[in-house]
Amino acid sequence: MTTYGSFPGSRPRRLRTSPVMRRMVAETRLHAADFILPAFVREGVSEPVPIAAMPGVVQHTRDSLKKAAAEAVEAGISGIMLFGVPEESKKDALGTPGTDPDGILQVALRDVRAEVGDELLVMSDVCLDETIDHGHCGVLDDQGRVDNDATLERYAEMAQVQADAGAHVVGPSGMMDGQIGVIRDALDQIGREDVAILAYTAKYASAFYGPFREAVGSSLKGDRKTYQQDPANARESMRELALDLEEGADMVMVKPAGPYLDILARVADAVDVPVAAYQISGEYSMVEAAAEKGWIDRERAILETLTGIKRAGAQNILTYWAVEASRLLAAQR
Repeated sequence: MTTYGSFPGSRPRRLRTSPVMRRMVAETRLHAADFILPAFVREGVSEPVPIAAMPGVVQHTRDSLKKAAAEAVEAGISGIMLFGVPEESKKDALGTPGTDPDGILQVALRDVRAEVGDELLVMSDVCLDETIDHGHCGVLDDQGRVDNDATLERYAEMAQVQADAGAHVVGPSGMMDGQIGVIRDALDQIGREDVAILAYTAKYASAFYGPFREAVGSSLKGDRKTYQQDPANARESMRELALDLEEGADMVMVKPAGPYLDILARVADAVDVPVAAYQISGEYSMVEAAAEKGWIDRERAILETLTGIKRAGAQNILTYWAVEASRLLAAQR
């Protein structure tokens, strides 16, 4: 005689029995509109330059960047975040290419806006590290330290020239105290109240930035631990969040994404503004390297990492797989 009470009373597996069942009960859904594509444009090159540490990612020419922006529109993603890489000879102690209307980033902004108009949110990085000869995110004082307030003056001018060049959104990434308020004031002073600010609210001093340094031709000596956040700290991020919101941030971001999902979840639970996360170069490169070795299923890993970031609370994700992930999702429908 069968003793029915010996079997499970609840069977969660019933909701995993088929692809359509799993799709119906999925709690987290990725969509192409979640994604923002970071893209690099390099001055003075006639062909795209592959980035060795980031297989599949290049430093674009002006023409190939326009093509990439058009592909992003076709894929249905929401935005493109531009980083400019000037010629090495043009870098100086003030990061002059960053405020030159004819600097590579400003030229690229005009190119992309001319190509895609308002079909794609065109975003720009407000930071000096790509344009400054010592590679730090700000100007240095006479003792070689990053001068917070002098750097704010440079950020204000950068934001203004980027807005004039066509940026819909500016992304201050240098982690200078007061940067959001100064940039908001600077934009408003030139009548660009319409330009939004995506605040890099919690940006950690991470080991995972390594490949990005190649991507932007960084000249950095030393580290950025005096201005980027200590990976050991969580409450500090909530203080940064409160300050950015008070100063006028329209959106906030956590960077990196994967190693800081706990921070992302805390930020998302605390705010009523859009929350983004940046899946950075090292996160990308680890998956690509493991896949090249045959150690993981590349496409599944891409979507799994992105799902984890969204599940933790990101409304938008900056990822180098933005276009590819959108196509993978379309193929699943």
